[in-house]
Amino acid sequence: VTSQILKIHIIFLCLLQQALDSNLSNLIKRNNELESLMGKLIQTCQHVEVNASRQEGKLMEECDVLIDIIQRRRELIGSKIKEGKSQRIRKLAQQIANCKQCIERSSALITQADQTLKETDHARFLQTAKSINERVSMATASTQVLIPEIHLTDTFDTFALDFGREKKLLENLDYLTAPNAPSIREELCTASYDTIAVHWTSDDEFTVVSYELQYAIFTGQSNIASLCNSLDSWMIVPNIKQNHYTVHGLQSGTKYIFVVKAINQAGSRSSEPATLKTNSQPFKLDPKSAHKKLKVSHDNLTVERDETTSKKGHSQERFSSQSSYGVVGNVYIDSGRHYWEALIGGSTWYAVGIAYKSCPKHEWIGKNSASWVLCRCNNSWAVRHNSKEFAIEPLPHLRRVGVLLDYDAGCVTFYDAVGSQHLHTFHVSFAQPICPVFNVWNRCLTILTGLPIPDHLEGLDPQD
Repeated sequence: VTSQILKIHIIFLCLLQQALDSNLSNLIKRNNELESLMGKLIQTCQHVEVNASRQEGKLMEECDVLIDIIQRRRELIGSKIKEGKSQRIRKLAQQIANCKQCIERSSALITQADQTLKETDHARFLQTAKSINERVSMATASTQVLIPEIHLTDTFDTFALDFGREKKLLENLDYLTAPNAPSIREELCTASYDTIAVHWTSDDEFTVVSYELQYAIFTGQSNIASLCNSLDSWMIVPNIKQNHYTVHGLQSGTKYIFVVKAINQAGSRSSEPATLKTNSQPFKLDPKSAHKKLKVSHDNLTVERDETTSKKGHSQERFSSQSSYGVVGNVYIDSGRHYWEALIGGSTWYAVGIAYKSCPKHEWIGKNSASWVLCRCNNSWAVRHNSKEFAIEPLPHLRRVGVLLDYDAGCVTFYDAVGSQHLHTFHVSFAQPICPVFNVWNRCLTILTGLPIPDHLEGLDPQD
């Protein structure tokens, strides 16, 4: 029993020793950490003293500059007041001298005239009175001319001082802070097929030194977070002095995300992201390609079946078959996203789509591997490529066909542009530039181009 108690006692001592050793180590560690922290605090106090002294020195320098400016302006304005005073004094002194001289002459003349009036000898009076009368009359006239010049102003109205604005600015002197975040005004922004004009406003325009515009292609909401965390993906336009900027060289039919940063000496703040998009590339119909039985309007936007039309000559650019009444757009597309619409002018037999530049002009579009179209033949609708047709069922009275071409993604999609109904998508690995193409067998078609891609098509996955 004594042996067991001894063992328990030894174990207890060992455990106690281990606990004490562990606690001592923790205490030493914490003590070292406190010493390190205290050293950093002391160093920070020293930095505070130095930096505060530096800021006080800068404050004194800036105030001395302001005081120097005020003193120089006071001397300048004071000298103008003194100059004005001198000019007035000189004019007044000259007028006083003129008045004194006039009074002296008048007094002498008054004395002579008074003596003449007292003359009793008529002959002598007649001899001097006429001369004296003329002199008195002239003296009276000269006095009348002098009197208006004597009315000189003694005020300094032209030197009125109003330092209200300057006093307010001086009273608002304080440490500069970073400007408030600007706000992009999407309703003021405009776009073409390759440019976007971005407009913004700022509550701190007085303190803003410059703006910086950042933009990148928008691919989704997740794109915003990743972009905000990485400056490498942004295109940056620095040192903008006005509150608007036009970005050139953008991809047509593409949505971009924009951020504006307001900058001054104290720092910067950025606006909330805004998404803006370019329009589709505009194009018109190419009259040189139109079948001889088609008439293209003067604005090159409408094509009409016209049996009275008789075009002379033939070229490889013109549709030539008896049944291929076609015309192409005057643009060739080899990248980007593009959208256009065809307004159906009562036609019941037409085709709308795309084709390679090398597509044959002597056969129906859609009958070969170089063209993809949506067509209507009276009461039936279909999509056609390489002589293969797939029937579709659009909404009744289809009036506008929308075509979305995503060249890079390799797809062309047809829509009911009024009812927003998806009609068909072709998936293609494009090997050549693409041009819009149209066939009209009766009535007419009108094209609408240079349009922005509709919002409901922006998030469309071309693989869906």
